Amino acid sequence: MKLSQSLVLSVEILAAHKLRTLLSVLGIVVGVAAVILMVAAGKGAEKRILDRIRDMGTNLVTVSAGQTRIIAGRQRQISTVTTLMVEDAAAIAEECPSVALAAAAIEKKFAARWESENANTTVLGIDPEGLAIRNISIAAGRVFDLDECRGRRRVVILGPTAAQNLFPGADRIGLTFRIGRIPFEVIGVTAAKGVDANGLDQDDIVIVPLATAMRRLMNVDYIQTIYVQAKSSDLLDAAEMEIQELLRRRHRLGDKPDDFTIQNQATLLATERETAQSMTLLIGSVSGISLMVGGVGILAVMLISVRERTREIGLRRALGARRCDIRNQFLLESAMLAGLGGLLGVAIGVGAVWTVLTLGVWDAVISWPSAAIGFLFSVSLGVAFGLYPAARAAALEPIETLRAE
Repeated sequence: MKLSQSLVLSVEILAAHKLRTLLSVLGIVVGVAAVILMVAAGKGAEKRILDRIRDMGTNLVTVSAGQTRIIAGRQRQISTVTTLMVEDAAAIAEECPSVALAAAAIEKKFAARWESENANTTVLGIDPEGLAIRNISIAAGRVFDLDECRGRRRVVILGPTAAQNLFPGADRIGLTFRIGRIPFEVIGVTAAKGVDANGLDQDDIVIVPLATAMRRLMNVDYIQTIYVQAKSSDLLDAAEMEIQELLRRRHRLGDKPDDFTIQNQATLLATERETAQSMTLLIGSVSGISLMVGGVGILAVMLISVRERTREIGLRRALGARRCDIRNQFLLESAMLAGLGGLLGVAIGVGAVWTVLTLGVWDAVISWPSAAIGFLFSVSLGVAFGLYPAARAAALEPIETLRAE
């Protein structure tokens, strides 16, 4: 029998049992749609994490005092180290050929108060170069200048969250509030940055000149972090090696382990991307289990179809149909069932992702490769689960099938 004839016959048979056809493809529809939706959610989460890392700065290398570890999903310093100095940042900027800018920073939680409003917020001490390295832009007001930094002036730039917590509904620029017991004047408000890769709100922050933070607020002569901007993304690894060699020499470590931790943005991006992709693959694989359930449904329906069409099979064999014709007919029907389910699943899955994006419920990225793989996998499942019913149908003897009632 020609393929076109088999195709027409398969369509007629499936159309004659609409409800059974619909129920048999339902598992495939749900499976493909779930794979597309879950992979889109995973891709969206991956994009969100990578965007947050990029928002931390361009070509960024971070030097932290002491050794740090990832605890409960967040990077934490495991000991207090006082060997990292402001002079180290200056030396990095001057002596490392791959470095464009370097800025020292220190931060600590403080209680802030304005009139009856109180808030605990993070105070970040940093110089203007650090704002450029961290991609911190100003939405209102201005940045403190070098004279204010050298003079340890009591001026601050507020993050949007801190500004709202302290000054709800007020014009913040020019107002004075207290950090601890020390009064500070608001000179600017930063643009919103959202949460970082560790889930911390980057906008709940009060930025002050570095020297002001070190002397007037924390009374220390050491720093916690040096933010470094490499000259290009290709030089991130070279910058990291140069910084490590320089700091070991300046700190006279000899055979001792590093008393600092260096994080390369490219390495961090690669690590987070690998983690996010693994999670996406896991989610997609779990969703793919429903495809297997759909395949079992096609197997059951095709076995029922073989039993119901015993006399038809016998008549076709008696009229000259070969075993391969019968087998191919049932394989084509199972493939069509799976293909129909795959197409409906792709349409529903893409539609669901589009709806989620339109409503802004959560971030998602439509993955057309996953849609294509889901469709092809569903068709393959249909053929695989249709092999046994097709073989049973082809094995029936004409005389026995014509005698069947």
